[in-house]
Amino acid sequence: MIFLTRMDRQTFYINPDHIVSIEETPDTVITLFNDHHFIVKEPARVIIDKIIAFRSRIIRRSGATTGKKHRAAQRQKLFGNVTLNSDAVISGKRHNRNGSPLHTRDF
Repeated sequence: MIFLTRMDRQTFYINPDHIVSIEETPDTVITLFNDHHFIVKEPARVIIDKIIAFRSRIIRRSGATTGKKHRAAQRQKLFGNVTLNSDAVISGKRHNRNGSPLHTRDF
């Protein structure tokens, strides 16, 4: 959410994902997707800078990166020690289970 000021000095927060357009007539008019209009004191450049800062905070907090190399390294770090052992896999055949069912409905 970004913090804006109406012309009557009321402050409010607005979700930048709902903004359709920002127009600079003598006053700055923000149009939302539901066709509501807000007239604010901040110029369009300041609003755009606030939107960029808001989105960059979200990306920074998520820890997301765009590089495939980083994702591969992270995947290797998480799952590098995991090995598949055929003895550890339980067969779906009934006779390979050790006599007792794993669950009461497994019979």
